[in-house]
Amino acid sequence: MAENLVSESNDITVVDVQNERLRELADRFDLRTVQGHGAHPDVLQRAGAEDADMIIAVTNSDETNMVACQVAYTLFHTPTKIARVRAPSFLEQQNLFGPDALPIDVRISPEQLVTDYILRLIENPGTLQVTDFANDRVRLVAVRAYYGGLLVGHELRTLYEHMPQVDVRVAAIYRHDRAIQPDGDTVIEADDEVFFIAAPQHIRSVMGELRRLEKPYKRLTFAGGGNIGTRLARATERDYRVKVIEHNLGRCKQIAEVLERSIVLHGDAADEELLLEENIEDTDVFCAVTNDDEANILSAMLAKRLGARKVMALINRTAYVDLVQSGPIDIAISPQQATIGSLLKHIRRGDVVVVHSLRRGAAEAIEAIAHGDQSSSKVVGRPIEAISLPKGTDIGAIVRGDEVIIAHHDVIIESEDHVILFLQDKLKVPQVEKLFQVGVTFF
Repeated sequence: MAENLVSESNDITVVDVQNERLRELADRFDLRTVQGHGAHPDVLQRAGAEDADMIIAVTNSDETNMVACQVAYTLFHTPTKIARVRAPSFLEQQNLFGPDALPIDVRISPEQLVTDYILRLIENPGTLQVTDFANDRVRLVAVRAYYGGLLVGHELRTLYEHMPQVDVRVAAIYRHDRAIQPDGDTVIEADDEVFFIAAPQHIRSVMGELRRLEKPYKRLTFAGGGNIGTRLARATERDYRVKVIEHNLGRCKQIAEVLERSIVLHGDAADEELLLEENIEDTDVFCAVTNDDEANILSAMLAKRLGARKVMALINRTAYVDLVQSGPIDIAISPQQATIGSLLKHIRRGDVVVVHSLRRGAAEAIEAIAHGDQSSSKVVGRPIEAISLPKGTDIGAIVRGDEVIIAHHDVIIESEDHVILFLQDKLKVPQVEKLFQVGVTFF
């Protein structure tokens, strides 16, 4: 989180009990560090809590995070308090949080966010990333174009000719990791990573233009019976045939009592004999979600070699994500990327309600609300073609009440429109924020 925020010129202080970890951070980034326990009043005071706009408590301890927010609120009147809360027993008690209880404005549950991220990939076969906006009325999808797709080798304008009844907008294309600003003359090539925006009911038909449509998944195997693996199994076991592989016998017994239809296997997910015994070649999705990066990578690679149709691996280290994404592993899932958006929407200036981090943090998609009128706003009352968007920024769709309007050059933005933007370079975020900030003449 510090790495994501420090690149946006935020004034950041990191508190941790481990001095060595703080030294590493201070050497890499322009930030301040304070050694000590993050929930102790004297430590928070040394960290500058009196002047802070926000406290983000994301230690491994729910209790520490909650107490840190309480101390920051009671003693230092910190305006915004964000805490990582993992235990379902806390999250289920809505009355536990609020002005008259624990003063936590935002609760981040990384396990649930990662689970939701993976579920969207399972529900949309063939996608690299799926993100929703405007209460699920608009969807941004990333897919890789393959030979056999009707659009491959043709100009982008033919997409709109093939599907005149479907409103879709291609927001960005990445070719050999370089961003291309799409227009009607852009020719789609095999292996292009294409981001497009459409209503959920049109996603599969658009994907069919870019690649052969994959059959829906039926058989799922999750390596790791921890919080994420168990949540995934519970969410999918009614609609899919699910197996969970867990190496800890005690944990196996625990999750077997919680799960109703899933098969729980005691063993090592990187055991070739076990995978063959369980007919891994018939598995549609093998998803490795243990808390060990190396184990996830190795088991996913082995499953792919033995015939699993699609393999995913949960990988914490950013360097590993870049390393394996283009290899035998189909999708490398970064917990940081899945989590950071829920934090960024509280930090963005202007009225930003949704943020999704894309392409391992390099790009971003945001949903911003336009306010004001033509005299006080740089966007309201103007057609899209007249808005001074930074280079590499594209307006993909506008949600006006219950109506979804896919962006075209002559669409005029109205006050209270929800505007969905794609930014190829997240460093352009401050310029976009300024566009959506209302001038001093607005009351």
